[in-house]
Amino acid sequence: MQYNYMMKNTFLILLLLICWVNTFATFDTIKPPIQRQRFHDKINEEQKLLDKADGKVDGKMNISSNEEINLAVSDAIFRKIDILQDSIEVNDKIKANNEKVRYLTYAESLIKTFRANWRANKIKPVYASLLIDNFEKIMSATIEGQSMASYIDGVPYEVGNITAEIFVSNKGYAQSKNIVYLKYCALNPDKILQTIAPYAKESFADSLVTATCKNDPAQVYKYAQDASSVAGKLIHNNTSAVVKTVASLSTMPSSLLYFPFLDDIVSGKKQTDSLVKIIGNGDKGYDSVAYYKLLVQTEIEYSKRMIKGDTAIAFFGPNGLRDMLQRKALKHFINTINELHEKPENVRMKAIDSLTPVDIYYMIVMGESEIYTSSYKHSFNRMLQRMGKKPAADSLLLSVNFDYFKKFIKMAANFNKLDTFLNLMPAASSETLMKAFVGKLEATKNLEDAVDVADSYSSISNKKLQANILSYVNNNEQRCIGNNNNRGKIIYSLLKTIFLSADSSNKIDLSAAIGIPPIYSIENKALMDDSGRIVQQVFFYGDDDGKKFFPSYVNSFSAKEWKMNNSNKEWVEIKSIKDPKVWIYVNRPLNNDKNLDDSAQIHLNSYLKKNNLKPSIVTHRGHSYWLDRTMARMAGDAKIVVLGSCGGYKNLSHLIEINPDAHIISTKQIGTGNINQIVTNTLNQTLLTGKQLVWKNMWANLSAYFLKQPKELKETWEDYIPPYKNLGAIFIKAYNKKTETE
Repeated sequence: MQYNYMMKNTFLILLLLICWVNTFATFDTIKPPIQRQRFHDKINEEQKLLDKADGKVDGKMNISSNEEINLAVSDAIFRKIDILQDSIEVNDKIKANNEKVRYLTYAESLIKTFRANWRANKIKPVYASLLIDNFEKIMSATIEGQSMASYIDGVPYEVGNITAEIFVSNKGYAQSKNIVYLKYCALNPDKILQTIAPYAKESFADSLVTATCKNDPAQVYKYAQDASSVAGKLIHNNTSAVVKTVASLSTMPSSLLYFPFLDDIVSGKKQTDSLVKIIGNGDKGYDSVAYYKLLVQTEIEYSKRMIKGDTAIAFFGPNGLRDMLQRKALKHFINTINELHEKPENVRMKAIDSLTPVDIYYMIVMGESEIYTSSYKHSFNRMLQRMGKKPAADSLLLSVNFDYFKKFIKMAANFNKLDTFLNLMPAASSETLMKAFVGKLEATKNLEDAVDVADSYSSISNKKLQANILSYVNNNEQRCIGNNNNRGKIIYSLLKTIFLSADSSNKIDLSAAIGIPPIYSIENKALMDDSGRIVQQVFFYGDDDGKKFFPSYVNSFSAKEWKMNNSNKEWVEIKSIKDPKVWIYVNRPLNNDKNLDDSAQIHLNSYLKKNNLKPSIVTHRGHSYWLDRTMARMAGDAKIVVLGSCGGYKNLSHLIEINPDAHIISTKQIGTGNINQIVTNTLNQTLLTGKQLVWKNMWANLSAYFLKQPKELKETWEDYIPPYKNLGAIFIKAYNKKTETE
């Protein structure tokens, strides 16, 4: 089978290579009349600009590590476009010169728009062949006087958006424009109401407003405020019960606090008159604990419905139930007990005195990215205490319908509480629970559950439990093989290899085994740009923490080894005096309330880009809630990324999407400025030696240092994860690489 697979791929590559080479042999085989030559020249020039876009003019598009994709895209851009040019010239149905010019101009517009959209990340280059095929079909339909609507309907938005706007003279243009917009709405549901005005009179406008309201009532609420706007009129004239309810709520004080219960309000299960007793009127009468408890009970009810395939209105999305539950868990409880971490335990934990075990359970899982280690452990202990003298952990999970149980297990493993939790249930229940934790990972839409399993395994010290998890992974792999479920086979095969490699006695070279770049070390040269510089960018934010730790960061660079340029008001430049050239750029933590730190980062990025300085190392010095901004500013393809907490799967996945081969240093919980400072200092000192960076050596040295530090600092350091032990990140990289190859 492997032989057949290799032969198939080899044949495909050879076939595409022949087509690519023949591009030059068939180029301009039909000599156009002189009056149309310049239009062909314009198309050829656009082909050259595309060829240049990957940084090398060689008649080939290098846009992926997958050679098949590169050759397929090259074939489309060069050979297929050349054939398209010839077909316009020889087509007997296009007789007039002006008509031929028109279609040649369309072809030029096709390539030009594709190039612009590719550069703006609005289309994937792999769509090139489909785009050209779609263009040819629509061109034929236009020549025959037929509508292009069916051809627009049959392609992704990114393709149809280009071709529909080229053929504006096609008789199906109006219908096609509507089809493209509906595709856009499916991809961007959060932008429906801000873009719906040109389509307000279309038959689908009301249904779009209704769908938006069910998924994101806050968006409808926002536009309902301006009843005279096009979107406002659509909302207030809508006959849907849910839209009418939101329109009515928009006039009430603290109306957003009602949205998590929108499904119950519409169905009549909850009345606004009873809710106002908890929510209050504006700033008066709001009972934060009662409101949180109501959110918890509603979450339990809605999660039970979701198991049966019935998803409540406003369950997800901004200001929906889960969003509000997380925000209130953080605001009223987690932030409070975090901030009081130096106070006596009874003072610190007073905020959760009135919470039940179920309330604390949801507080814990909702606070994954923000809760301190000590805050978690005190909360966990209180949760168990309030379950009675003989707490039954399985009963707790049953009472919440196993809602978020995989997240809870992952966190318990990370905080070394999993054994404690599992021992509070019968052995059979414990086994069933862990089987469910590992099972059906292929059934989810994303990789979050699989990443949680990977991260949990790295935190478990109980060898028997590790062996059981590995056994469950093996069993699930065999199940997926038997069902011929390719996604499942990939997930479980990778997890098995990653888990086996964690045992040093197996002597598995994980990088080679799962097909990703080395994870145990990185060469100094791999961090250098073409000019031999190791460029590093450090992101600071203008909150209290940023202002506190910035001075110690810049002052930690010895004048004997580093030269500092403080002349810029928005950032500091730090350069090594001797080779290797290590250049560090760090923005100042300017006033966050005035967005001055944001402006500093934008201006620094412009400076780096203008001077061809692309960071191979990125350090995020801020809370996890700032990470979105750091990721938005990253140039991409960094080789080392230093974080505190990554803030969960969503951020980790996006981070790897931006920097596919990055070695990621992070912490299971909240990072601290003191530790981050020492980690980056150690990293920079290693870079100055010019030697290979070996993570195990660096980590051993750091661990030896922190072993001598105060208990709290030592325990916080133990939550930091080196790149070779970041199993969740390793799994995502391996999965991406594997699926791209296949």
